[in-house]
Amino acid sequence: MSGLLPERTIADLTATRGRGVDAEALASAAAIIHRVETEGIAALESLTDQFTERPDGMGLFLSRDDLTAARNSISNADGALLERVAGRIESFAEAQLASLVPLDGVPVPGGAAGQVVAPVERAGCYSPGGRYPLPSSVLMTAVTARVAGVSEVWVASPRPTPITLAAAAVADADGFLVAGGAHAIAALARGAGPLPACDVVVGPGNRFVTAAKQLVFGRVGVDMLAGPSELVVLADGTADDARVAADLIAQAEHDPEAFPLLVTTDPDLPGRVRIRLAEQLATLPTADIAMPALRGGGAVVAADMTEAVAACDALAPEHLQLSVRDPEAIRDSLSHYGAVFVGEGSAEVFGDYGVGPNHVLPTGATARFSGGLSVLTFLRVRTWLQIDPSADLIADVAGLARLEGLEGHARAAEARR
Repeated sequence: MSGLLPERTIADLTATRGRGVDAEALASAAAIIHRVETEGIAALESLTDQFTERPDGMGLFLSRDDLTAARNSISNADGALLERVAGRIESFAEAQLASLVPLDGVPVPGGAAGQVVAPVERAGCYSPGGRYPLPSSVLMTAVTARVAGVSEVWVASPRPTPITLAAAAVADADGFLVAGGAHAIAALARGAGPLPACDVVVGPGNRFVTAAKQLVFGRVGVDMLAGPSELVVLADGTADDARVAADLIAQAEHDPEAFPLLVTTDPDLPGRVRIRLAEQLATLPTADIAMPALRGGGAVVAADMTEAVAACDALAPEHLQLSVRDPEAIRDSLSHYGAVFVGEGSAEVFGDYGVGPNHVLPTGATARFSGGLSVLTFLRVRTWLQIDPSADLIADVAGLARLEGLEGHARAAEARR
């Protein structure tokens, strides 16, 4: 198991991360989107068959009744688990929603202005279904959309298991598209059969899903353009090497392209963690997936905590785990991350599986300018204005319009004198 967690420098890492969607994926996604747009359901059926995305006998579109049947088919224990996780996600999303308030009657010259916070009408929620079924992503996206007030929610996923379908039922989805990849994103954006054109399309996926989301953006809103999942563990000499290894492995088993990284002020910690990684990988069923990611990740040794924090901010990772003596103090000094996990007890896996905050998060250093999926993703802030303009206000508006060379604007303001 040589080559695990190789030594890295921040300069090398920041030079290769956050490059966006590759040209090959964009070209492939564009061709698929065009096919769905021109051929409709026929293209969807052909593509789902080509990629073996529909279990035998399963239709392309599933109704709410189909989802309820799937919910009833799973064990009581599994159903209760989904309900508990959905409840935690719902509670956190409700708290987010409560923090957003309308503004009514804000005084402005000549009258008042305000804002209304309103949900979009329809949301499409994508959940991957390739290497692993991800009912957690169904809950994270669809439950959050419902809390935001979205009136129609559809889920799309290839090769759905009964648990994935049951999660859609628990999330109160209106319907389910049994498809994946760029063609599923195209269908969510344009509509097909009983699936309406959605206003927002969200959820994680592979590079073809991400490419398709980039291409349909503008016709619909999207949450983010996410790449392979990332975890940076920031650790000092107090960190438990076995726990650090376990956290890095948990991230690595997502995908061979996942990015697990250790940033530490303890020069001896990487060596100890590598020993623990080898021990834990020896009995890990997903070791064949985790090992390439651990070889592609790495370890960075910083001179002190100030340098370590600067390294984390430069990376702006999706997940940032603080395995340090005083994690709350370190959290306050950090500026860029998708989600931070404060202290060794707050392992990133708890964020993955529905303690409350959402696990759909920005990757590839995009946390420098964006946040994760939340009720905000499904909301629009709309403003209003009601005034009886004074002569001074009319003069200011007309004056500024003429500075810009827009005489029609000026005259429209002066028509209110």
